Amino acid sequence: MRDFDIDGEGSKAPDFTPGQLVRHRQYGYRGVVVEADRTCRAEETWYYGNRTQPGRNQPWYHVLVHGSPSVTYAAEENLMADGSDEPVEHPLIPHLFNGFAGGKHHRNEEIWAGWEI
Repeated sequence: MRDFDIDGEGSKAPDFTPGQLVRHRQYGYRGVVVEADRTCRAEETWYYGNRTQPGRNQPWYHVLVHGSPSVTYAAEENLMADGSDEPVEHPLIPHLFNGFAGGKHHRNEEIWAGWEI
């Protein structure tokens, strides 16, 4: 299993790892990290179509949103650790994780194919 996608040079290593619970600072949703990119890999049209444009040269995370079928792509500056120690409910959890213990989902070997962004 990859801990994170190491695309991009000159950016720092991600603070959050796959399986870690996070909360979005602005929107308040909680979720679980599936994978991280060292820099934003979204197309320019997607990036500039967002309400905000956090810096591209920082880690960005693919996050399964709790209680929703949604997957978000969030910049590290917009996320913080979620201390609830409650598992995330999402339809992709059984496909990408092998269980929940110690306040973390345990990522399996399934490749994260991502989506077109």
